[in-house]
Amino acid sequence: MQDNNNGAGRVSREQRESVFLIGLDRAGKRNALDGAMLDDLALAIGEYERNDELRCAVLFAHGEHFTAGLDMMDLAPRLASGKFGYPEGGIDPFSVSGVRRRKPLIVAVRGTCWTAGIELALAADIAIAASDTQFAQLEVLRGIPPSGGATVRFPLAAGWSDAMRYMLTGDAFDAEEALRMRLVSEVVEEGRELDRALELALKISTAAPLAVKATLASASQARDEGESAALAALNPRLFELVKSEDVREGILAMMQKRPAQFKGR
Repeated sequence: MQDNNNGAGRVSREQRESVFLIGLDRAGKRNALDGAMLDDLALAIGEYERNDELRCAVLFAHGEHFTAGLDMMDLAPRLASGKFGYPEGGIDPFSVSGVRRRKPLIVAVRGTCWTAGIELALAADIAIAASDTQFAQLEVLRGIPPSGGATVRFPLAAGWSDAMRYMLTGDAFDAEEALRMRLVSEVVEEGRELDRALELALKISTAAPLAVKATLASASQARDEGESAALAALNPRLFELVKSEDVREGILAMMQKRPAQFKGR
């Protein structure tokens, strides 16, 4: 798909084996997230969630920049109405409201990764950054607080002092600082970020889909509801999964010393 250099934002979609590539496609505007792009991104994540053939997704951006953040000129009226939401069938890409994504998502960032870009990375399960990436949580310099999850997830990842250092000043920081603060999982050479994300996505897609979902569910429950709730759910979740065809296939593959062929059932 050609880069969308002007007009409304959109996202591209591509399936590679069991991996779904979702591409921010408004390069001429540094992939600033307008209403059309946010809606399309939510719809793409919903499509991914409902397609059992797809086992891992990678979110990246066309062009040289991941995103300059929200396009407030476009979004201000929608936000001011107090009726901001996503279309039917869509899933909030920031995992703040509504139905949550249950399958893994990897984000690959490069160039400019401001405000909502950081929040997309924090909402993902794995984030890969190119060495040239520049981050900034600029919202307080625009008159609003971060509202895509950073106020919750940035302090959890980096610790209170480091998170406030950047969220309260709007100062920029580089990829190595993002790695130190655990906002990203890896920093790779510029131009390698998507390839690395795909490598990990393909590896995840060979694992048992039900087990991957259960792992995400347990970790998310611990974060959202606390350790006690997550620990209490461990055995019931395990006992249910043990009945699956995938567990039988995993044991058989181990005994036969061959790669397992998981079906997600």
